[in-house]
Amino acid sequence: MSNPIAAIVLAAGKGTRMKSDLHKVLHPIAGRPMLLHLMASVDALNPAKKVVIVGDKADQLEAALAGSADLAVQEPQLGTGHAVQQAESALSGFDGDVLILYGDVPFVPAATMQSMIDRLGAADAPAVVVLAFEPADALQYGRVIVAKDSEGRDRVVKMVEHKDATEAERAVRLCNSGLMAAKARDLFALLARVTDNNAAKEFYLVDIVNIANADGRHCAVVKTDPDDVAGINSRAELAAAEAQWQAFRRDEAMAGGASLRAPETVWFSWDTELGRDVTIEPNVFFGPGVKVSDGVNIRANSHIEGAIIGAGCEVGPFARLRPGTILGEKAKIGNFVETKKAVLGKGAKASHLTYLGDATIGAGANIGAGTITCNYDGYFKYQTVIGENAFIGSNSALVAPVKIGRDAIVAAGSAVTRDVADGELRLVRGEQLVKPGWADRFHDAMRKKKAADKK
Repeated sequence: MSNPIAAIVLAAGKGTRMKSDLHKVLHPIAGRPMLLHLMASVDALNPAKKVVIVGDKADQLEAALAGSADLAVQEPQLGTGHAVQQAESALSGFDGDVLILYGDVPFVPAATMQSMIDRLGAADAPAVVVLAFEPADALQYGRVIVAKDSEGRDRVVKMVEHKDATEAERAVRLCNSGLMAAKARDLFALLARVTDNNAAKEFYLVDIVNIANADGRHCAVVKTDPDDVAGINSRAELAAAEAQWQAFRRDEAMAGGASLRAPETVWFSWDTELGRDVTIEPNVFFGPGVKVSDGVNIRANSHIEGAIIGAGCEVGPFARLRPGTILGEKAKIGNFVETKKAVLGKGAKASHLTYLGDATIGAGANIGAGTITCNYDGYFKYQTVIGENAFIGSNSALVAPVKIGRDAIVAAGSAVTRDVADGELRLVRGEQLVKPGWADRFHDAMRKKKAADKK
């Protein structure tokens, strides 16, 4: 039987390089705060406990986590080792495996976390497992110094921060991600012995490895891809993380049976769902909450969020689907059409230049160009209901609350304020006034006046 797992997530830093009123770890990637990307991966391990270490802007983190994790405050902030110590009270009585993670390192795969836990539970019983990586340029990363044991396994013989490293140690390419795993009973006992005897006068988490080694125990290393442990400390790094995530998601979409005409111009949300044989043209943006069924064609320059799109639908170009939009099978939303809380039945279509808000539109209905559902009076929203196979002529205003019956026709240019019965024609226009020859007389008079003014 496997040991219970706890996760400690460090998120107490001020994030000054972001220059933002929003906590660093709440900046979104693909529409989701980076912290919640990480927590979703943690949740895949079914942890018994989750503790987030907070400091600056703790109220924002509390709201974002909404009770899904315990919070522990680090104040003052005296280093990573000190930060992890703040979780000791929350984990009182816990006797399992502990993962140490960072809120600004959001893309650690659940499988990598599990590899750390598995290595911790191996027969050789390491005191600490360190997650390491080999970047193209080691920069200012702390170094992991390893050596082979008698059985050929890598042992961590020393952990050293860049500022405290010798030139020989800085030449080592294996770098510390900051992520570790240890058994709870070992972790806090080792942390209690960490000192601030270093250049920064901080309590370093990495020192638990050196202390364990000094006790005659050994520490193990798990290696991962540098992209999995990319940290985000600035707006530029946030943009790079977004690009990395989007590139992965585009490849995943195409592998799953979607055609992206210009992949680099399509932007997905973290929760976008695509069916098979979906075609997405250039410059399409997906916000959160979009589900796309099989055989949908999304044409260029469309913006879609909070929408469910049925099989065989056509959307765009230049369409905007806002939250609450539901398109039935083979419905069509054309160019410069905006929908919000609009439900279109099978085969219904609004081909161009239309706003449909708080509306239910029956199967086969045809909404003409320039139609608007007038759903808001400045205080409240109202519903428009359009029956099956109804025809709404161009440039019509449907003033909600109003119902248009099955097979009804609303003539072009009508402003409809009362219900229209099934099969009825509704024509709401001012009477046309015809004055034969009036325009000719007007033009003659104006030309004579203009000529006289020039004399």
